[in-house]
Amino acid sequence: MAIIDQKITENSALYNGDCIELMESMPEDKIHLSIYSPPFGGLYHYSSNDRDLSNADGYDDFFEHYSFVVSELNRITHKGRITAVHCTDIPTSNTGDDSLIDFPGDIIKLHEKCGWRFIARHTIWKEPLWVRNRTMTKNLSHSTIVNDAAYCGVASADYLLIFRKKGENKIPIAHPAGFEYYAGESPIEKEYEQFKNMEGDQKLNKWSHMIWRRYASSIWDDINMARVLPFQDCKDPDDEKHVHPLQLDIIDRCVMLRSNPGENVFTPFMGVGSEVYGAVIQGRKGIGVELKTSYYRQAIKNLEHAENDMTYRQNEQISLF
Repeated sequence: MAIIDQKITENSALYNGDCIELMESMPEDKIHLSIYSPPFGGLYHYSSNDRDLSNADGYDDFFEHYSFVVSELNRITHKGRITAVHCTDIPTSNTGDDSLIDFPGDIIKLHEKCGWRFIARHTIWKEPLWVRNRTMTKNLSHSTIVNDAAYCGVASADYLLIFRKKGENKIPIAHPAGFEYYAGESPIEKEYEQFKNMEGDQKLNKWSHMIWRRYASSIWDDINMARVLPFQDCKDPDDEKHVHPLQLDIIDRCVMLRSNPGENVFTPFMGVGSEVYGAVIQGRKGIGVELKTSYYRQAIKNLEHAENDMTYRQNEQISLF
């Protein structure tokens, strides 16, 4: 399967095709950071394409195919650099009497098998009613605890798993001016605003220090869940479930923390372009590949906005949302 379509600009490269075939054509040490959500095995079905990992014949078959993605990512990533995987626990059903599969744990085992080091886990808190209204999970409702709390569920957290490729990182990820702005929904205290964009010894930059404290936390409870790229117009009639892009706050934090301006940020499951968009907005080179054509077309629209508004910052309101 050759690349169906592509759009390449100064700041981004978008491909419609199979991520494995694209990665196989890429040289070693091409990518400085990758961030993505793999198709959640058994949870979502994104298309009827037999190359789609979400259509694997069972959980084990999914991981057999997914291992090729993880291995190729390892090959094309610079030594000592990072891949970040967004995931969650997977319910076995939506009947109210389901169990959970430790999808993050299996992802960790696979990455370690493929030569990555597991170095960090960010737990992303989700408000229970928001999850209930989005997923219509039967055991996540107040009526369940009224009737029989033995069957009540919880709003499972999302996770951002951080892996580092073995070897020495020869290009330090430096922040000589600290963090200039914050991606999240809980504002930084006003008393620290006087330190924004300060010059001199950055160890004294209390604005950047407060942002770092939030980013370095193992619990991210200040992510704006509604801050996502447009996606509704790209849904096809055969989409089986409601699909929600990765929140831009998560992407922004990872890109700012784990890469340098001008470096290559890659996503093998581009969707509507969230990770590429976040990379471009942060002054990186965004590269993404998406199998589903309707998602790819929406990604082009979203990236056109990013290319035309390089001065955007997270705390500003723009017409895209």
